[in-house]
Amino acid sequence: MRGFQNKARQYALKLLSYRGRSEKELEGRLRKKGFPEGVISSTLEHLRHIGLINDGALAESLRREALTSKLLGQNGVRRFMLSRGIPGDIVSSFLNPDEKEDIENARKLVNKKLRTMGNYSSEAIKRRLHNLLLRKGYSHETIRAVLRDKNFDEED
Repeated sequence: MRGFQNKARQYALKLLSYRGRSEKELEGRLRKKGFPEGVISSTLEHLRHIGLINDGALAESLRREALTSKLLGQNGVRRFMLSRGIPGDIVSSFLNPDEKEDIENARKLVNKKLRTMGNYSSEAIKRRLHNLLLRKGYSHETIRAVLRDKNFDEED
């Protein structure tokens, strides 16, 4: 059993060396690797105890990444964090529905996309931008405001 414990810890440390992972992600990877439940739970407890897994700290890091690098809206941030195994209550505590921040990120995304959009009709550009913003998790109000600012009158 001691051998399994050491191998599980080494494997978990190897995974954590690549990027931060949630407790749920690590548990899934250890389970997939075939480690027994007792070994998995003691490994996770050990990593929690020494501070190598902390879903709260990871949630803050993922939130920052989603907003600054991926330019996601609040719904997109929620989906991103949940997909990485962060529990829903922690996700909710890290989301702050700041409409100004959402509008600013949506504008950045639209400006970035407009630089690569070629010779499409105004209607096609509007539709593509609307769909992009929806996929990225922006609210209809934010989308409407940003498209209106870019002189694409949004009429639903």
